[in-house]
Parts: sequence; structure tokens; C-alpha cells
Amino acid sequence: MNAAVATSVFAVFMVATVALGLLALRGRGKGGGLAEWSVGGRSLGPVFIWVLMAGEGYTSFSYLGAAGWGYNYGAPVLYVVAYMSCGYAIGYVVGPMLWAYARRHGLVGITDMVAHRFGRPWLGAVVAVLATVFLLPYIQLQITGMGVVLSVISYGAVSLNWAYFVAFAVTTGFVVVSGLRGSAWVSVLKDVLVIATLGFLAFSVPLHYFDGYGPFLDRLVTEKGEWLTLPGHGGGSGDGGGSGFGELWFISTTFLNSLTVVIFPTTVAGYLGARSADALRRNAVYLPAYNVLLFVPMLLGLAALFVVPGLTGAESNLALFKLVVDALPAWAVGLVGVAAALSSIVPMAVFMLVIGTMWGRSVLSLVPRFAERQKSAAQVVVVVAGSLALLLTYTAPNTLVRLSLISYEGMAQLLPMVLLALVWRRLTFRGAFSGLIVGVAVVCALVFTGNDPVGGVNAGLVALAANLAVALAVTLAGPRDADPRPDAEVLAHDPVGEEDESLDTARSASDHRV
Repeated sequence: MNAAVATSVFAVFMVATVALGLLALRGRGKGGGLAEWSVGGRSLGPVFIWVLMAGEGYTSFSYLGAAGWGYNYGAPVLYVVAYMSCGYAIGYVVGPMLWAYARRHGLVGITDMVAHRFGRPWLGAVVAVLATVFLLPYIQLQITGMGVVLSVISYGAVSLNWAYFVAFAVTTGFVVVSGLRGSAWVSVLKDVLVIATLGFLAFSVPLHYFDGYGPFLDRLVTEKGEWLTLPGHGGGSGDGGGSGFGELWFISTTFLNSLTVVIFPTTVAGYLGARSADALRRNAVYLPAYNVLLFVPMLLGLAALFVVPGLTGAESNLALFKLVVDALPAWAVGLVGVAAALSSIVPMAVFMLVIGTMWGRSVLSLVPRFAERQKSAAQVVVVVAGSLALLLTYTAPNTLVRLSLISYEGMAQLLPMVLLALVWRRLTFRGAFSGLIVGVAVVCALVFTGNDPVGGVNAGLVALAANLAVALAVTLAGPRDADPRPDAEVLAHDPVGEEDESLDTARSASDHRV
């Protein structure tokens, strides 16, 4: 009976999610071209941009991985709050710059920007392939998260394998039909449920199991004090437990991720969907407040240490939901499950959409037969990318936080080519491309040989340092690029004081070509 009630609640909200995606397209004919599908026609207002970008930072990791890391290690998980808050501060400057650059030149993603900056369309294709490799683990993370949620709230009635497939099918169908605008609409529903359910859990769980926060925190300090300081539980120089997650790791990971998140393809999709640069600046000011919610699953993960001890490996990701299933009635379990599932669907949809857009615009468009059908090609790629991520979920499962770190460390290697190149004209193609090759090689070598972190420092930052060193050395030692275009055509700048209409005029002509 409990399984039937919880899964019924879940099914009703999944139907409502698809319906919202379809409603988002109302009055827009057949959904428009690639720009309408991928960046919402560049017309999303402040509320939609706020919930969409908040959704980027609040995923299934927040329900599962944050609680799991709180359960396993404790204090190191606070890096999530630190890097997101710092990233929003950097985004206050970077977001409007990228928005204006893309709108002025009719671009729809980072692959477009790289190709335009260096005047080489094939370079956008290379970046698209590389970005896809590092984005697939994040899609896998969301499939895993939503699958785990569905399996747990069904009280085991739905197997993990079937739950993974449901996660893939719902999200793929949703994003192919509705695009970025549909994701923004569903983000509103998701945020309402996330705030309501986490607010409820923040008070109900400590009261149910510990008679309040006072007794819970007293017990935590007395019995689990190791979890409250860096490097957390299992700290040390060995390979077990939480080794390596000390102060250096915390600082380096926060620094690297706060830089990377502003050029993450999905973040850029949110930037480019905005109606104005001011909307992005306002979001950068208010979004850090949303991070307060992240403390709830972290604390509940610590609470699970006393209620469900002995969880190991990937099982630790279930820490929060084991508390929920034990403490709440079936209908409430269903609602919490819906909130967590939507926290997977929204970011997963945007990740799939971004991969489709990159390939449709920068890879398949190089083939003449696909040049005029970029949107259709992008939608096919969405299905292929989702299928690959589903296959990886079955064949190469991993813990949720590990997957997210691999994505960020790999994407960080695009920072010189995407961001530095847009503010420094001297950076040459040879320098940027050489640095990218070195950075990717170093990060892959370190991560896949188990040498992350390196002496306590995030491996992605070590790779980025090598990337920058090579890029600067090759640029300064080699010849200048023979690019006759003026700086205004090549570089990005903050559009403070510019009229949106002037950007719209340049953008509209380019969007018609899309």
C-alpha cells in the first residue's frame, strides 16, 4: 500500500511535468528554430532565469550526494556552498559579458563563441566533442540520482534498472519537445517543492529522531566530532575514507569550481536565455541565498550516522531517503521523491539540450545536408547522448560526488579558450589549443590513475595551471594570429550603458540564419 501511494503521487507529478513542458510552447507554433529551442528565444524574464539557474545549482546531488558526503566525510561537503556562492559573484561580471557577446553575434553556446573568437568553425566542433565527454558523467549523475529516488520511494517495488530507464525516458522526451523554455517552467514547480520539502525535513527529522536540534548537535559534537572539521572523517594521507580532503583541497576545489561554473555550458545556456544583462546581475546577487537550502541535506546526512549506521560506498547516497522513508507517511515520501526527481530532470534536461545544441550548431552543421536542419539534428543528438549516459549508468556506476568532480575538472580546461580569449586579444589559437591539449591530458592522467587530489590540491587546478603555462608560453613565444577583425568584433565586454535594442538588432539577423 505504501509503495502504491508514493508511486502514484510520483506518477501524477511526472505527468504534470510533461504537461508544463507542452504549455511552455503554447503560442509558439511548432517551437521555432534552434535559438528558440536552445536558449528560449533569448526572452526569459528575471523570474524564469532565476529558477532556471537555481535549478542548475540544485540537482539530485543536493538531495543524495550532499547527504552522502555529509554521512561519509562531514565538513568537506561544505565546498559545494563555498564554490557556488563564489561562482555567483564571478558570474555577476562574466554573465553579462557572455550574454552581450552571444547576442551581438547571434551565438547560442560556448562552442559558437570559441569558433567566432578564433575564426575557425572546426574548433567549435572540437570543443563540442570535448565538452560532451565531460558532460556525460553529469547526465549519468542525474539519471543515477533520479533512479535511486524512484526505487527508494517505491519501497523497492521498482528496481534500480527500471528506475534508471524511467529517468532517461521522461527527461529525454521532455527536453526534445520543450527545450529551455519548458525547463524554466518546470523549474518553478521544482523550486516550490524543494523549498517546501526541505523546510519540512529540516524541522521534522531532528524532532522525530532526536527530540530537537539541541540533543542532535550535542550528540554530534560528542560522538562524531571528527566529521565537523577538515579533512573530515577518515582524513589522513592514505587512500581510504576522506583522505586528501583537507584545507588545500577545500580551497583549491572551491577556487577551481567557482571559475568553471561560469563557463559551464549549461550555465551559459541560462545566461543566453535572459532578456537582459540586468536580469543576470540581479540573479547573481540573490542566488547565493538559495544555497542556504543545501545545509539541510548535509545536516540530515550527519543525522543518518546515528539512525542508519554502516552505509558504505554508493549506499551512502541513500542516507537522506532512508530517514525519509522511515519517518514519514507514504504520501509525504512521494512528495519528497518528486522534489528530488525534478531536481534531476531540470538540470539533466538542460545538459542534454546543451549537448544537442553544441552538436547541431558546431559539429553536424559542418555537414552540408544538416546545415539547414540544425534543430532536428540537435534533437537527435539529445536522444543519443541520453542513451549513452544511460548505458554508462548500467556499466560504469560511481558515487555522485565523484562524477560531478570529474565533470568540473575536465570542463575547467576550457577556461583559457573560452574566457581568457574573450578578454585578451593577444592569446593566439596555437597557444590556447596547445594549452587545452596539455590540460586535458594532465587531468585525465591524474584522475584515472587515482592521483586526485595531488598533494592535497585538486587535480583539475594542477591541470589548469599546466594549461595556462603552455598557453602563455606558446602565445608569447610564437607569432601573432593574423586576424584583421577589430577588437570590438573579437572581444567581449560588460554591456553596462548599452541599449538592449542595439544588441537585438544585431542578434535578430543572426538568429534568422539559425
